[in-house]
Amino acid sequence: MPIRVLVVDDSVLFRTKMQLSLSDSEITVVGGAANTTEAMQKILELNPDVVTLDVEMPGMNGIDFLKELLPRKSVPVVVVSSLPINALDALDAGAVDFVRKPSAGVPNAQENFLHEMREKIKIASKAKVRPFPARSARPADLFTKALEIKARKDVVIAIGASTGGTEAIIEVVKDLPPSSPGILVVQHMPANFTRLYAQRLDKICKMEVKEAVDYDRLTPGRIIVAAGDYHMTLKKDADGYYIRSRQGEKVSGHCPSVDVLFDSTAEVAGKNVIGVLLTGMGSDGARGLLKIRRQGGYTIGQDKESCVVYGMPMEAKKLGAVIKELPVEQIASEIANYLAKKK
Repeated sequence: MPIRVLVVDDSVLFRTKMQLSLSDSEITVVGGAANTTEAMQKILELNPDVVTLDVEMPGMNGIDFLKELLPRKSVPVVVVSSLPINALDALDAGAVDFVRKPSAGVPNAQENFLHEMREKIKIASKAKVRPFPARSARPADLFTKALEIKARKDVVIAIGASTGGTEAIIEVVKDLPPSSPGILVVQHMPANFTRLYAQRLDKICKMEVKEAVDYDRLTPGRIIVAAGDYHMTLKKDADGYYIRSRQGEKVSGHCPSVDVLFDSTAEVAGKNVIGVLLTGMGSDGARGLLKIRRQGGYTIGQDKESCVVYGMPMEAKKLGAVIKELPVEQIASEIANYLAKKK
């Protein structure tokens, strides 16, 4: 059966264009709505498989609408926004994914937007929907060891994620103390969005968080998030670890690519890598996680039940790359426990 989609956008021109252009062999647009009141009515009436939602609308905006909608109706939502901060707020409110609105005057912008929109709709149709982020209230005794992590300059934690990953990453890193080993993160996200995401993480986490800049040093207490459209790799010299952040062709369908990060950490840090692969569609990171394991590193995959999309961790598990598969809320504790035992 085709995926039934409802388009919500206050612009008649944009909404009509979406309704006329989104349908293909796998997608059928069942209707459109000009505002959130009409959207709620049509969602309950038409029962679409996926909703596309403009964030910037008069009256109730898309973010407030998500908070009202999802407790009532568990439907995957792909938000459409021209502003990175609004897209991140929407993901925080329970949207599955987002697509940037096409920029005027950019060649092929409309065609590229529609192609990305179709792909995100297809992914969203298979996603688990959570009304609000399930950030755990972790029992104190379960996480005691994490608060006692001793700084290890030789250890590197590498994390990769895609769809659903913005919240999953927060769940993993938010309580790790400043003494934790340096962390490298690849989250599939476009340019500009990664900078704002790093800033958001920095406000939430106990560790320092920044977007990757070429030749940044990786030290205990620091999290570096790969910049959109830039691959991030680990390097080492006499002073310790540093990163390279360089543009390049897509690898495993993405730039930044999790495989690129994982491959470099396996080569440079070997048995001192903790690789973590979180929720996301596709297989990016699966091959790289296997390389980390073969080099003697420790590998963790997010389990099916806690993933928004059980794609990347599943592919890694199929390859035999995952040593331990866990719910996302237990991964930080597992990292802490492993480090406590590691000599």
